[in-house]
Amino acid sequence: MCFIAIDVGNTRLKWALYDAPRPGARLLSHGAVFLETIDSLAETEWRHLPAPTSMLGCVVAGEGVKRRVDEQLELWDVEPRWVVSSAEAAGVTNGYDHPSRLGVDRWVAMVAARQRVLAAGTPRPALVVMVGTCVTVDSLDASGRFLGGLILPGFGLMLRALEMGTAGLKAPTGDAVAFPTNTSDALMSGGADAISGAVERVYRRLVERTGGVPMLLMTGGAAVKLAPIVDLNFETVDTLIFEGLLKLQSLRAPT
Repeated sequence: MCFIAIDVGNTRLKWALYDAPRPGARLLSHGAVFLETIDSLAETEWRHLPAPTSMLGCVVAGEGVKRRVDEQLELWDVEPRWVVSSAEAAGVTNGYDHPSRLGVDRWVAMVAARQRVLAAGTPRPALVVMVGTCVTVDSLDASGRFLGGLILPGFGLMLRALEMGTAGLKAPTGDAVAFPTNTSDALMSGGADAISGAVERVYRRLVERTGGVPMLLMTGGAAVKLAPIVDLNFETVDTLIFEGLLKLQSLRAPT
């Protein structure tokens, strides 16, 4: 009864194989590849895996990429299934103006965040921050209703925009520091402060809106760059989207 969860972002495909299609299942294997290399997954990383009997994924990279992943899944006798954002699922209510247009990775991450809130005891608001090619900052109230969220450029997009729009700003990657004294650190610190400032601002708004102390969860490949400078209590959860996929799959699996 192995289950494979797949998260296809704008830059990389992440996958995780579990021993069952339910929350709390044991992680058997996982990996990540750049989108340019997904056409060889069946011959490389997936070749010697135990065959999954079910699959669920989320994809933001477009239909063409999804078809390429479907082709790789032909390695096994498994039906490709992909999440579509909906008006409600797993205790989360979608407050987007057009629910189906909400980024599916954001939707799945909020499902996982809601499960973590409920598992911790008393319901409370949650703030979900995903730091990847783009940065999203999404708010849930204590009832599990999605209130809204921000989309910002990630570190790489910010740096490339500065390089393209100015002369002489092509610099090696620097560090985020309080008072940068070189161009590399100035670029990295500017991006980090812009993102962390947005997170902290939305956090304050969520406290004012709900009257509760939000659970702050951070995930994404570049979350490690932001974590040291956010002046709030938070937890970094690398597997957040996989947790959401496990929950959604469990709602469809036979009991």
